Amino acid sequence: MSKKVLVLMGGFSAEREVSLVTGQGAAEALGKSGYDVKTFDLTDVWALVQELKDNRPDVVFNALHGNFGEDGEIQGLLDLLQIPYTHSGLKASAVGMDKDLTKMVCRSCGIKVANGEKTALKNLREHGTKISMPYVIKPVSDGSSVGVYIIKDVQDLSAVDDSEKDREILIEEYIEGKELTVSVLNGKALTVTEMRPKSGFYDYKAKYTDGMTDHIIPAELPKAAFETALAYAEMLHQALGCHTVSRTDMRYNEKDGVVVLEINTNPGMTPLSLVPEQFKHMGGSYEELCRILVEEAKCRKISR
Repeated sequence: MSKKVLVLMGGFSAEREVSLVTGQGAAEALGKSGYDVKTFDLTDVWALVQELKDNRPDVVFNALHGNFGEDGEIQGLLDLLQIPYTHSGLKASAVGMDKDLTKMVCRSCGIKVANGEKTALKNLREHGTKISMPYVIKPVSDGSSVGVYIIKDVQDLSAVDDSEKDREILIEEYIEGKELTVSVLNGKALTVTEMRPKSGFYDYKAKYTDGMTDHIIPAELPKAAFETALAYAEMLHQALGCHTVSRTDMRYNEKDGVVVLEINTNPGMTPLSLVPEQFKHMGGSYEELCRILVEEAKCRKISR
C-alpha cells in the first residue's frame, strides 16, 4: 500500500500564494511517484485538526511558507499529534525564521554576517539608527523578501510602510555585490547560484515572476569564495539542526567576502524556485527531491 501524504499549503502568511504553487507542484510530483496524495489549503486550523483526525496521513508534506508554516508553529502541532512531516523540526524552524537569532548562531560559528540592530519601526522613526546609509530594513520574522527596503536616503525612508509601527525589524548595513544562494540536502551543499535581477533587487516580484531574474548556476566566483559559500551553508544547516533541506542566502563582494543574510528552513518548491533548480543541476529530478523529503519525514518522538 502506498503512503498517504497530505500536502499542507496556503496558510495565513504573506507568502500564501507562493505556498499554494509549491503545494500544487509537490502534490503532482508525489502523485507521479505513486503516493496517495491529498492537498489541504490551510484557512481553518480546526478544520486541519479534524482532517488529521479523520484521515490520518502517514506523512504531512509541509508546503507552508512564512509565519505559522516555517516558524515552528505547525511543527509543534504535528509533533504533538505524532505525525511525521517534511523539512525541519520545531527548534530549527523557530530559530531559522528569526533573522536576529540566526545571526547570533552564525557569529558563534564564525560565519560572517552584516552589522545591524534589532528595533521597532516606531523607534527608528523617533530615534534613528547607528547604522549608516545605505542600510536595509527587513522584518525579523518573514521570508521571500516581504517587507524589505533598501534605504539610500531620507526619501527612501519616508516610503517605508509604517502600518505596523511596533513590529520588530532588523536594520542592517547594505552589502553591495552578488546575490547568492546555496541549498543543502542532508548536510551536503549542492552548489552556488547567483541571482541577477533585471531591475531593482531580488525582491518578492523578482523571485516569483518568470523572466525577472537570471540564475547563474554555478555562480561565477573566485574558487575560495565559492567554497566559503558552500561551507557557510553546511555549517549553518548543522548548527540549527535542520532536517533534510535548507537554503542559505548570501552576498559577495571582494571587500567583504561572503556574507550570510538568512536561512530558509522550508524553501520554496515552485517552478522558479532555487532548490529544485540546484538539485536538477546536480543530476536529480523534482520528483526525486519530493520523494526524498517524504521518505525522510519525521516528528519529535514522545518519550513514555
